Amino acid sequence: MSATQPAGSLQPTSNRVFRSILLYGGYLAGGIAVVGMIAGGLAAGGIGVLSALIGTGMALVFMGITAGSILIANRFAGTAAAVGAFFGIVLGGWLLKFVVFLVLVVLLKGQPWVQPVVLFLSIIAGVIGSLIVDVVVIRKSRVPYVSDLPRSWDPEKR
Repeated sequence: MSATQPAGSLQPTSNRVFRSILLYGGYLAGGIAVVGMIAGGLAAGGIGVLSALIGTGMALVFMGITAGSILIANRFAGTAAAVGAFFGIVLGGWLLKFVVFLVLVVLLKGQPWVQPVVLFLSIIAGVIGSLIVDVVVIRKSRVPYVSDLPRSWDPEKR
């Protein structure tokens, strides 16, 4: 890094990890959708297929909000407001997931075109699968233990 490069212009190495999580999470969701549609179709017909797709979509969106909010928050890394902005964005993403989940549960509860067991199993498969993806990607990633962002040790710049 040169002395003229702004402190906020470098991206954290963790961005590669979260992009991989999004990519493999998408592959996982595709697999869950196919298996869920087959199993749901056999168990409950067209309603089961639709319920599997809704459950898989919910799991994919929630997984994407987590990784996406961290990628967005990493854009603030290296700036003076980095810590507050990072945690504000990530916490906002988690709150958004919680509110969206509650709204969807209320809207989908008791609908005649939803098979609750297939929906539930699709969501659970997506949640467990996304946790496995997180573990595998993070375990295989090579992220340094120390920060790769520049630090200013000059008390005048703080």
